[in-house]
Amino acid sequence: MEEDDIFDGLKEDVQIALSDVEEPSEEPSELKSLIDYVMERQQKAEDTRRQDEERWLQSYRNYRGIYGPDVQFTEAEKSRVFIKVTKTKTLAAYGQIVDVLFANQKFPISIEPTTLPEGVTEAVHFDMQPKSAGGGPVQGGSIYGFEGDGRDFPPGATADTLREINLGPLTNKLSEVEGLVEGQGLTATQITFEPAMIAAKKMEKKIMDQLEEAHASKQLRSTAFEMALFGTGIMKGPFAVDREYPNWDEEGEYNPSIKTIPSTSHVSVWDFYPDPDASNMDETQYVVERHKMSRAQIRALKKRPFFRAQVIDDVIQMGEGYIKKYWEDDLRDYTTEYDIERFEVFEYWGTVDREVLETANIDIGEDFSDADEIQANIWYCNDRILRAVMNPFKPARIPYYAVPYELNPYSFFGVGIAENMDDTQTLMNGFMRMAVDNAVLSGNLLMEIDETNLVPGQDLSVYPGKVFRRQGGAPGQAIFGTKFPNVSNENMQLFDKARVLADESTGFPSFAHGQTGVAGVGRTASGISMLMNAAAGGIKTVIKNVDDYLLAPLGKAMFAFNMQFDFDPDTKGDLEVKARGTESLMANEVRSQRLMQFMQVASNPTLAPFAKFPYIVREIAKSMDLDPDKVTNSFEEAALQQKLMQQNAPPPAPAQQAGGPPPVQDTSGGGASNIGVGQVPVPGEQGFTGNDQQPAGQSPTEGGEQAQVPLQ
Repeated sequence: MEEDDIFDGLKEDVQIALSDVEEPSEEPSELKSLIDYVMERQQKAEDTRRQDEERWLQSYRNYRGIYGPDVQFTEAEKSRVFIKVTKTKTLAAYGQIVDVLFANQKFPISIEPTTLPEGVTEAVHFDMQPKSAGGGPVQGGSIYGFEGDGRDFPPGATADTLREINLGPLTNKLSEVEGLVEGQGLTATQITFEPAMIAAKKMEKKIMDQLEEAHASKQLRSTAFEMALFGTGIMKGPFAVDREYPNWDEEGEYNPSIKTIPSTSHVSVWDFYPDPDASNMDETQYVVERHKMSRAQIRALKKRPFFRAQVIDDVIQMGEGYIKKYWEDDLRDYTTEYDIERFEVFEYWGTVDREVLETANIDIGEDFSDADEIQANIWYCNDRILRAVMNPFKPARIPYYAVPYELNPYSFFGVGIAENMDDTQTLMNGFMRMAVDNAVLSGNLLMEIDETNLVPGQDLSVYPGKVFRRQGGAPGQAIFGTKFPNVSNENMQLFDKARVLADESTGFPSFAHGQTGVAGVGRTASGISMLMNAAAGGIKTVIKNVDDYLLAPLGKAMFAFNMQFDFDPDTKGDLEVKARGTESLMANEVRSQRLMQFMQVASNPTLAPFAKFPYIVREIAKSMDLDPDKVTNSFEEAALQQKLMQQNAPPPAPAQQAGGPPPVQDTSGGGASNIGVGQVPVPGEQGFTGNDQQPAGQSPTEGGEQAQVPLQ
């Protein structure tokens, strides 16, 4: 299927509830019931969320180091210092979550066959051994067949063409290949295929490509940040969008191509209004997302499918009607005195009563004739419906995923780092302010002045070089200096205690984000490793929440999306989506070391047949932060690589003949090194220290040369 036509099925499957209108006019009166229905639900969700908004505001203020309006300072308190420990803890948690999720440098999901895949064969092999007429193997047979086996070969066939006839169909559909037998091949000549694994890897590559185009990794990081700070992160997808790809033609003219692709997005927790009676996304009947759109953005909606273009023009003519929420000024750090030039657009996903749709004169269709509640997607702005369609997904689902940092089983929204240390942050601020105020007082002298000894009417302020006039004859000292006691050390001890309580309440000890001076077991490398492993225990639950509440349902939604709107029979199978967030919790160094140890054990010829070396090599590459698809070979590539290495290997050394003398390779005595060995001095030469012995009957100068004798 062509890329541009991927979602043609989407436009065919979606049932339009409302079509566009020709003339600008007010919304028909029968549609008021539908508008009132969704707006009533939105208002209920907004009112119920008020307490959560207060918690988020307090968390944001602690993160930014801003005192809220509830904090009142006395005249005696001069210091306004705010110690941003909440920011340090939040960023430490966020950094650790991101490091774990993207340890393998890819979006942390995978597609794998189920344990017992249904509808697709787990493994098949091609039996290379010819069969007799009775179906049994032919003794001493060959790949070329035998007389009477029913195979007809073309005239002039050679060994190569016969081999192609026998093996060529393997490149086609496996079901069409004669000679395929279910199960793993047991010999080297039996080529094994895994249709379930092939379908899983094709689907995984497709989803990974779609997530990369949608910049899902960036959106996941934004979701992780709000999850650590506010306690809940929201992500949306997949949904179809038109994306412009730059393209220049042969003449240099810019001619971009527009493609419809599945996309994802991060949704701020401030703009997300879930069903107030639900504690998780599986229980929600509806959700509402709030959009803040400019004129250009709301006009762009007209290019998307099923939006009512004329109604959008009417809304633009009405003008911007954005209603600012009370918490927006706190988030911006300033108050706007002018109207915000934006449109407030709401996106509703959830159930709608059948009676409401019938009252609005909306054709439900035969597919929903027996349903009391119908899943729908409704966009509205300024009391006008911009889009109303039935939920296009099969099975129907709400495309939002809410992941808690710390699960609150009795609330939809979770608990974050900032809320867990709210009290300790208040204590640290209070003790630090007292310490600073006390240090200021104790660092200066308190002046005590006897005014009866001074000339009346003088300015009693004290500064360097100040001169006081004293009355003549007045006895005693007129000005006394008193030092205020310094108790800042006691305040700092309480501050440190509050900081320790913050470590315990958040599960992130101070040494995990760079604090030095750890005593005890933390003074050694092994001790630090033990402490870090213990500190990582708290993050395991967080990553598991990301796996269960975000990665797994998002991967399943991407799988269902492709099967519905971009069906490919090669990717069909009994497959399951697995979240890989917790897979990276083990340190890569430790994981790589264990894999290498296992490979050494499996190198034993006795144990080698039981080890899956391709999988081990891929896992070693993952533990080293390498892409296994780029640095490892497939079975076919590995076989070809091995053949090339054998061809390029140097010829072996000639074997020693039996009974013959061993080949002399080094006669210098230097052990084939570059060290000079020199010559042994003979009698009469400098350096000779032996006895000058001559054989009997021979003079030293016989033959004109001095004889060389062995040293004694």
